Amino acid sequence: MAAVGAQAVELDEGTGYLLPEDLDPVPAPEPGAVLLPGLDATPMGWRHRHWFLDPALTAALFDRNGNIGPTLWWHGRIVGAWAQHPDGHINTAFLTDPGTAACSAVAAEADRLAAFLAATRVTPCYRTPLERRLTQASPSLHAQGQPERARAK
Repeated sequence: MAAVGAQAVELDEGTGYLLPEDLDPVPAPEPGAVLLPGLDATPMGWRHRHWFLDPALTAALFDRNGNIGPTLWWHGRIVGAWAQHPDGHINTAFLTDPGTAACSAVAAEADRLAAFLAATRVTPCYRTPLERRLTQASPSLHAQGQPERARAK
């Protein structure tokens, strides 16, 4: 690391290293909504997930073997789950209250995903109880632009 001039920097969980050209502060990204599929490497690849997932939500999002279902993300954090209804609608469930902007952005992304999938139906290999409930939920709430809210169980 000395050969490339790496500089020590303090992180929340210890010391990290940056190249000198990367030391300038980076502006915070604009908030954004993302719908990730089940078993996505982002949540599956981190043992310590507290920086993007409230531990209280784990039971609702993971199956008993530790596989995560499809997730809703807002501004870099998991805020809920999604599933495709048999009629093609994308049903969503917020497990936290991310605010009005997040609900609108997630609804837009869900509509975009439904349009992209068109006649294709997606069923995860490893299904969580929440994903199963969302698959059977009425799509009418989402169709009105109000993503369904579900309680974490």
